[in-house]
Amino acid sequence: MSSQRGFTIPELIIMMIVTSFLTILVITFALNFWSSSATLQNDSESLTTRLNSGDILREQLNVASNLVNQNSIPDSNANSVDPTAGPGYWTAIHAVPGSITMPSSGAAPVLYFTAPSVDSSKNFIMNGTQAFQDEFILYLNAGTKQLLLRTLVNPSATGDRLKTSCPSNLASSSCPKDRVMAENISSVDTRFFSRSGNTINYQSVVDPLTGNYIGPDYGSAEVVELTLHLFKKSTLHGGKDTSNQVIIRVALRNG
Repeated sequence: MSSQRGFTIPELIIMMIVTSFLTILVITFALNFWSSSATLQNDSESLTTRLNSGDILREQLNVASNLVNQNSIPDSNANSVDPTAGPGYWTAIHAVPGSITMPSSGAAPVLYFTAPSVDSSKNFIMNGTQAFQDEFILYLNAGTKQLLLRTLVNPSATGDRLKTSCPSNLASSSCPKDRVMAENISSVDTRFFSRSGNTINYQSVVDPLTGNYIGPDYGSAEVVELTLHLFKKSTLHGGKDTSNQVIIRVALRNG
C-alpha cells in the first residue's frame, strides 16, 4: 500500500497566510485603481462642464441688452417669488458683488437680463424704432445642483423664434424646459465693472427700505463677471471629490 501525505498544520498555516496576503494586495490594487478611475472621470466631467458653461454663458450674455433688477414679463412659474411684487415676479436683485450659494431647497436668482426679440430669420422684431425685448432668468436650482436659464418671451413680439421655458417637471412642446448652463454648481460669484475695467461703486446708493447698498445699479454695469464654483462628490468610496472654478467675463451691449 502506497503511503499518502497531506499538508502538515504548519504548511497549511503558511499557505493560508500567503494566500491572504496576495488576496489583500489584489483587492487593494483593484480599489486604488477604481478610486483613481473614478477621480479621473470626475475631473474629466468637471473639465467638460467648465468648457461648456463658459461657451454657453458667453453666447447668452453677448446678445444681452441690459441687466435688470427684476423681470417685467410675468412668469407663471417663478421659482423665487417677490412677496412685494406678487406672483409672476422673481425676487428683486441689485448690482452688488457677492456670492450666491446653492440653496438647500428651491431656487436662487443670479442674474436677470434682456435681449432683443428676434424672428426665425434672425431679424429684430421692432416696436417702432426700438426692438421688443425678451427677458431671461439665470438661477440656481437646488434639486438638480444646476445653473439654469429661464426664457420669458415678450408677448407683443409676434413671430419670436423663442418660446417661454418652464421647469423640467412642467415642460411641454409649447413650453420647453429651462436650458442647462452648468452642472454640479456649489455657488456663483458676481462682480460688475465699467468698460474701462473699474468696479462699480455699489455703495453710492442706499435702498431706503432695507438700508442695504445698491449702488448706481445695473444701468452702470457695462461688464459682468461670473465665477462658477463646481463641486462633484466622488462616486466611489475613497475617491477624491472634484472642486474647481471657471470665470466668465462679458461686455454688455448697454455700454
